[in-house]
Parts: sequence; structure tokens; C-alpha cells
Amino acid sequence: MLGTESVDDAKWYVVHTYSGYENKVKANLEKIVENRNMHDCVFDIIVPMEEQIEIKDGKRKTTLRKVFPGYVMIKMIMSDDAWYVVRNTRGVTGFVGPGSKPVPLSDNEIRVIGVEEFAPTIDYEVGDSVKIMEGPLEGFIGSVEEINADKNKVRVRISMFERETPVELELFQVHRI
Repeated sequence: MLGTESVDDAKWYVVHTYSGYENKVKANLEKIVENRNMHDCVFDIIVPMEEQIEIKDGKRKTTLRKVFPGYVMIKMIMSDDAWYVVRNTRGVTGFVGPGSKPVPLSDNEIRVIGVEEFAPTIDYEVGDSVKIMEGPLEGFIGSVEEINADKNKVRVRISMFERETPVELELFQVHRI
């Protein structure tokens, strides 16, 4: 399958860096990707940041702070070459995962962290029977009552304790059966 991969096949991986070197590692990786023409296997490199409001001497000041100090996220297609290049980049101490095996982030982790916007794929409609795939009601089967794609919510009527009960879930938590 060499050469037929695309950005759709790429997964997000997390690399550990020396604290304070996150932006330097990002810059080094971007330079290496450019110099070695690795655009077909490394698609994005980010240091997640969030705005923080500080009040000093009675003045509001907005600063950016790293959400995960000591970590850089890379969207890439994992191969021996790509692993070697990233792992041996100055400032990188290793991939996050057991031993030397990098573990990609799950879709749910990506959603929670907010590094990518997901356009939910809805393969069901009002009236369809669906199964709840994750969360405290995992395994329950119900009927779709309402879909609110703008809020990423779906209302499903399930039978619980011999009563019909509507529950509001995330769109990704249910699948059509």
C-alpha cells in the first residue's frame, strides 16, 4: 500500500519533548518535513495552546499557554522512516505509548482535546433503530426521536426499567442497526 496513503489514513500521535522545547521541536520537525519532502506522511504538527487572562497591576492581559507542556501532537502516517525521523529530532524524548510503540489518539481523545473539528457522519434518521455504542447506556437499543446536527446531539427513546425514556446523546455515541 506504499504511496497510496492520504491524509485520511493519517492518525494523531503525541511526542514527549523536553519541557520548554515544544515550539523548537515543532519548528525542527517542520524544517525536516520540508527538507526531506515528507509532506506525504507528516501532515500537521501542533502545540495545543489556550488563551489565559491574567490581571497584573489592575490591567487585563491575555496570554497563550501550552495546554500540554512537554508534548507536541503530530498528524502522520506511521512508518519506520517517519518514526525514526520524528524520534531522532532534537528535543524529542519519545512517542507516547508502551515501550517504543507509538499509540495514536482515539477519535474521542481528538474530539476532547479539540485539535480537529469533526463533521459527524449521520447514517441514521428519525424513526431508525439505533444501538448506543459508548457511555453509561452502552448496549441499549432505542429509536431516534430527534437529531440536532448543529449541537452534535441526538435524542433516542430507550426502554429502561420497563418505561420508555428519552435520552440525549452525542451523535457519535449511536449507530444504526
